[in-house]
Amino acid sequence: MVFQTPIRRAPEYPTYKSPYGPKYHYQPNVAGFTLKQVTGLGFKAGAFGGVALFAVIFYASGIPRVQRDILMKIPFLGDYYVKEIPPSDNPF
Repeated sequence: MVFQTPIRRAPEYPTYKSPYGPKYHYQPNVAGFTLKQVTGLGFKAGAFGGVALFAVIFYASGIPRVQRDILMKIPFLGDYYVKEIPPSDNPF
């Protein structure tokens, strides 16, 4: 009768980790984006969006409908766009 030799393994020793080596740890992410990247991207997108909104309102500020519906409702800026015609200039 032949008996199989049991597999002999070396005892488990902890692997050496140098105190001067890199400190690897798990970094949580969603689709490859970390929280730091997403917040940076959010701030940049918000800044570009704010500048774009200012540019659109600046270019459209000459349109009477934009003046009435948007610009007159801004607290300190609204009085600038109120056009009052004196009665002497009214042709009717």
